[in-house]
Parts: sequence; structure tokens; C-alpha cells
Amino acid sequence: MKVLIVGKGGREHAIAWKVKESDLVKEIFIAPGNIGMESLGTLINIPEEKIEELADFAQKNKIDLTIVGPENVLALGIVNEFERRGLKIFGPTKEATKIESSKEFAKKLMKKYGVPTGDYETFTDLELAVKYVEEKGAPIVIKEDGLKAGKGVTVAFSIPEAIEALEVAFSIPNNKVVIEEYLDGFEFSIIALTNGETVIPLEIAQDHKRAYDNDEGPNTGGMGVYSPVDKIDSNIIDETLEKILKPMAKGMEKDGIPFKGFLFGGIMLTKDGVKTIEFNARFGDPEAEGILPRLKSDFVKAILDLMENKDVDLEWDDRYTVAVVMASENYPKSSTIGSEIEIPKDLESVVFHMGTRKVHGKIETNGGRVLSVVAYGNTLEEAKKNAYLDVKKINCKKLFFRNDIGSKMCYNNENK
Repeated sequence: MKVLIVGKGGREHAIAWKVKESDLVKEIFIAPGNIGMESLGTLINIPEEKIEELADFAQKNKIDLTIVGPENVLALGIVNEFERRGLKIFGPTKEATKIESSKEFAKKLMKKYGVPTGDYETFTDLELAVKYVEEKGAPIVIKEDGLKAGKGVTVAFSIPEAIEALEVAFSIPNNKVVIEEYLDGFEFSIIALTNGETVIPLEIAQDHKRAYDNDEGPNTGGMGVYSPVDKIDSNIIDETLEKILKPMAKGMEKDGIPFKGFLFGGIMLTKDGVKTIEFNARFGDPEAEGILPRLKSDFVKAILDLMENKDVDLEWDDRYTVAVVMASENYPKSSTIGSEIEIPKDLESVVFHMGTRKVHGKIETNGGRVLSVVAYGNTLEEAKKNAYLDVKKINCKKLFFRNDIGSKMCYNNENK
């Protein structure tokens, strides 16, 4: 069969890498892809936002399955267009993607179906928002309502920090802000495959959102993950499924917006049980790079079986993975373009490209997050050691990375 993967980052590289292992797949096309994916399939020079061009390509080339990576493409309605043409595609519709593209929509849905989450209020006026923050106090969470590539969130530990975040948010015309209760505890990521009814959880990972060591600095799209997360046992996973993921999927189906695709829950394990930080409508990045290398089952077969309402039983590698993101020196404020990267060919780690390009045969930086270096280990400490051994062999003057992936809890007040 022929598979089309839409996207160009580390997540899509990891998906293509796993799809390549499937015995069902004869040809892989990636639009637009990046240079790290050249050995996995044919790169198609169609921007990911050009939905009609992608659908034309899929029709013309008789693509059997399309897998979508980025949330912005889902929010534009790529699934709606493909399904209108009778093309098989794995991902949520534009309407269902609103669980990520609108924080307010997601919060209302959670409240409606009793999905545990923090209290919140929505604001379109700076003065009213500041007054609310002053009444509630800190810590408090400020979230811009739309898609912000994981960076539109401020966890403010003081009133001035919260007000500064609000001023930045409301400097954007017609912006809407959701102000949430701060949830204290242990954060983890759970991603499930779902067809709108059946929810199949993948292995758990923990992301590291802050830019610098010890969870310091601004929020990012994610600076690294590890998997599995020993603190999250089967009882907690079951609780998350029964109280959060399944009720959300069931509620969306009841509301006529069934969710098909990768349902991503950012979850906080609090003293009162699991609570939802947010939902995303796609595979996480860098979660994909940490989780998919541990999947032993045929990824494509699992997706197809789920779409056809067949039983899905996933098998996992017992080893740990640690994925370390190497980012441009000023990320997340800005990105670096054109700085040469030397990647040795004898690395034991898997290197997924997030933001690279090739100029005159040389690999260069081409984005904020540039590489994701993923290593295995029989213990978490071993996986971490192996990952950093290879990270330090990659030469680029304009890249930085966190040194503590796998070492700390994220978003935990104990680290402040």
C-alpha cells in the first residue's frame, strides 16, 4: 500500500520511520518532509497548508492512507477535504480539532462531560483579566486561546508575571485568553489512538516544557521526553482512561463531532487524582520521538484495524527511551537558519530532524527546534547516559540543549 505523511518536523520523521517498518507499506510519500526523511520515502514539494494540492496528489497517486502530523493543518480542515473526496485519512476533522485550536471550547466540553480539570474563566478584555488575576492570586496559568505551537502558555508564579503575560496576549488584536487554576503535581503525556469510540492508549511519556535546566526559562514546544514513566502505574493509566480520555471521546461523539486520530492528554497527577491540563488533537512532538521507537507492533496495521473497528493489541519494547531536543541558541524567542551541523554517522542513537535543511550537500539549522536525539537503555539512567553521549558528538555552534531530560518532574512547584 501507499502511505502519505503530512508534515515536516521531528514528529513526522518519527512517524515515517515507524511506517517504514510496516510490512504492509510499499511506498511512502512525505509532504513536505525534511532532509532527515530522504531515506524513508519520497519527499513531495507541497506545503503542508496546501490542502487541496495534497488531496489532488493523494487522488492522482492512489494513496491508501494519509497520516497527518501538525495541528495547524488539521485546524485548516485537511481531514474534511480528504474525506469529502473519499480518501482514507487518520486525523480529526476541523470541528474536532477545536479541542486544541480553542482552549475555551475544550474547557467547556470538559465541564459539560465531567472531565476533571482546573477552574477557569475566559477574557477578551485586559482590564477585566488583570482584575481577575489580582483577585485569584498566584500561581496561576495564562493561556492564549488559539494554536500557539505549545508556546502560548505562561505558568505565572507572581502577579506581575501574570499581568505581563496578559499584556503580551492582549497586544494581539481580537485575542482571547483563558485563565486557569494552577494544578500542582506530576505532569505526564498520554496519547491514544481512537476512532471516535474505541480508545487505545500508547505508552506514557513525560515532556520537559521549559527551555532550560531545572525547569527554568520560557515555555517551549518541548525540549525532550522520556518513556516509560515509572511513577505512572497501570492504576493511574486506567483512571486517566476512564475519567478523562474515554468521557471526552464519548462526549465529542454525542455532540456530533467524533474524534478520530491521536488524542493527546496533558495530565497532572494531583493529590486529588488525575486532572486535565489540556487536550491536543495530534501526536505530541517530541513525545512521538520518545514513544514510537518503543512500539514493536505494526503501526500502520494498528491504525487500519482501528479505523475498521477491529481489535488492536499493541506490543512494546520494555527498554526506556530518552529523547533530547537540540534547539537554536535563542529558541523559543527566535530560530537560527544556516548554521552548519555535523552529525557523525556512527551514532547509536536515532536522530530525528525537526528543523534542518541541506545546502551544497551540508546539513544546516532551519528552525527553532532542530534535532531530537533518541537513545535506548535498560534503565532510565542508561538511556539518558546514551542519549547525552551522542548529543555531545553532534557539532553545531548555534545549538543548545537541556542537560536534565529524564531527571526531573516538569511543572512541579518543588522545583521552583
